[in-house]
Amino acid sequence: MFHNTRDLEAAVWRAFDAKRLRRFRPVPHSTARGEHAHMLEIAAARRLRAVERLGEARSDDADYWKAVAPSAIGKARAVRREPGFAGLPG
Repeated sequence: MFHNTRDLEAAVWRAFDAKRLRRFRPVPHSTARGEHAHMLEIAAARRLRAVERLGEARSDDADYWKAVAPSAIGKARAVRREPGFAGLPG
């Protein structure tokens, strides 16, 4: 991957700088639409996890993940009904 010592040292310093500067990155402001999208993302991940577990012949685990996915959808629905949630234009 690295053809000489100089390339290796440069990569190490870039990684070190990235770790050091990570403290100063801006914190994203959470919006109602962002929380709604995050809840839907969680529900989708839970459903995918259920399918993976079913493929591994772990039906008890798959049943659990399938059962908890609707709770994230319910939370997304609650966020969507909040007064600060802006609908899509059009």
